Amino acid sequence: MSAFVVSRHARTRRIGATLGSLVLACLISASAALGAEPAGLETKARQALIVDGETGAVLFEKDADTRFPPASLAKLMSMEVVFEAIEAGRLSPTQEFTVSEHAWRTGGAPSGTSTMFAKLNSSVAVEALIRGTIVQAANDAAIILAEGMAGSEEAFAGLMNETAARLGLSRSTFVNPTGLPAEGQAVTARDLVRLARHIRSTHTQFYGIYAEPSFEWNKIFQRNRNPLLPMNIGATGMGTGYTEASGYSIVGVTEREGRTTIIVLGGLESIKDRTEEARRLLDWSNTSFRRRELFAAGVRVGSATVFGGGQAEVSLLTRTPLVAYVPQDHPERVSARVRYAGPLLAPVVAGAEVGQIEVLIDGRVSIAQPLFAAESVEQGTFAARALDAAQELAFGWIRSL
Repeated sequence: MSAFVVSRHARTRRIGATLGSLVLACLISASAALGAEPAGLETKARQALIVDGETGAVLFEKDADTRFPPASLAKLMSMEVVFEAIEAGRLSPTQEFTVSEHAWRTGGAPSGTSTMFAKLNSSVAVEALIRGTIVQAANDAAIILAEGMAGSEEAFAGLMNETAARLGLSRSTFVNPTGLPAEGQAVTARDLVRLARHIRSTHTQFYGIYAEPSFEWNKIFQRNRNPLLPMNIGATGMGTGYTEASGYSIVGVTEREGRTTIIVLGGLESIKDRTEEARRLLDWSNTSFRRRELFAAGVRVGSATVFGGGQAEVSLLTRTPLVAYVPQDHPERVSARVRYAGPLLAPVVAGAEVGQIEVLIDGRVSIAQPLFAAESVEQGTFAARALDAAQELAFGWIRSL
């Protein structure tokens, strides 16, 4: 039977008989997985992350925590701020904002950048500005929204960063709503995936705009810049970006055969590379993995050592099913482990979160899920606690090696 590695003390626990034979074929010891042959997949992108939309499981990553300039991908966060304001009642889709000279010169017709060609001093409804920002990647639309909502780009960037912190985008910093080059403005592939998953699942009334093929404003027709949309691969969003310093980037979402996949690529050298790499990697992810429920909800998956308790161990279980995507042809690349900071100190309350189970692919964590104490463990007798203390003093240093 496969073993789970238990950290931090490098102990090994054997899983219970509840694990089905199909899953047993997919799980091996973590030490063996670390020695397995790598998948061999390569990409021209400098940064890459592919994630299952349902579970958040990581299917492939490359420098996913490396910061890079977002370019127009910053507009994803700008839209998050706008969507939140509308849903909270602070902003109305029919409300109109005036096109300032700054917005017109910096992001409008004179700028030579992506624009919806809003006329100077005209008034534009929020709903049109949203479509201009999303479909046309219009810089003037993003600036008009920022100035209308917060008074300035700088103040709006403050809202973007507050929202980013609340959503857990720990390594991203925004300086303006457009993504135009600015010192200190940077994102990571992992943060962009988190943001894309949030927008798709939370703002359902607006998410469909990302799949609209075109938008016409001021009698000017422009197509959606997302190259995945016309490919007939189930693309539903989200955006692209380019800066001379960081190259071409994309955030893409596909929904096909019951699966949602999110991809982020950065640092590509050309539009052609961006399009071809995104298509190739999405096809690979949808054919190379199969969905498996590794544990049902409430199933015992291991145990944790208890210090000073009436019993030496406590069972650990899940509250929700643990679903993972495992490689079709190389299940030996998958491993799993239970982690907890232990030994746990008695008393332990039933239902308390005490650790997590991690599923790894090629030794990297693909998905993690909390584990909870199956039963309460009361403090043991004085003699039992004294014995535990003596054993910890004598042998604890060994486990820290």
